[in-house]
Amino acid sequence: MTSLPTEPLLLPGQAAAPPGPCDMTGMYVMHHAFRRDLARFASAVHATPVASRPTWEALLTRWDLFARELHHHHTKEDEGIWPLLLERADDPGRVVLEAMEAEHGSIDPLLDQVREGLCLLANRRADGGADATRTDLRRAVVTLGEVLDAHLAHEEVDAIRLIQQHITAAEWEHLEATVLRGKPSPGQMLFMLPWVVDELPRAGVDRLLTGAPAPVRWLLALGRRRYTRLDRRAFAYC
Repeated sequence: MTSLPTEPLLLPGQAAAPPGPCDMTGMYVMHHAFRRDLARFASAVHATPVASRPTWEALLTRWDLFARELHHHHTKEDEGIWPLLLERADDPGRVVLEAMEAEHGSIDPLLDQVREGLCLLANRRADGGADATRTDLRRAVVTLGEVLDAHLAHEEVDAIRLIQQHITAAEWEHLEATVLRGKPSPGQMLFMLPWVVDELPRAGVDRLLTGAPAPVRWLLALGRRRYTRLDRRAFAYC
């Protein structure tokens, strides 16, 4: 069993880091990446010229990668964490957990709405006018950013407190190994690793990679160039 860091990790934008036996580093670095990406997308949608089709195509590709990570993250919580906690929490705790699942459901339509707008601009199919489409798209990205940030903050303050109260360190390590990490392909890892450490403070990178096997570090190094190249194309006007 790995030793717990002496202090909970608190990253920029994070609402709370409830103390307890479980090392929530993996959860917190994912939240950091989600918040970072939505801020970038909001800037890009505002600044990218509507006629810059290659940039919109890159933004669409990048959006699909972001949405995939967010969907996987929420699915793992819905299937592997909340049901276990529902068996152990009291009535107020169950209200929090039911809210977690409901909030996940409210995020999915906004993800689809953003993708639809990006598709229209990437494929020049904005029937109502490209400028109007971009205005609607920017509104959707900003709304999603607000909704997701509120959800992540709710999770950080209340749901993670329940994790720390009702799940042991050994149980959490088992959940991470069997459910939360999943079985990503090498191709997925080539994106996910450089994505999750992008702009992550040094303390977060150190905790995330301490004890990581050599293949993880190799995939991180291999994926950086491709990740950076895509981000430069997608966020060229930020």
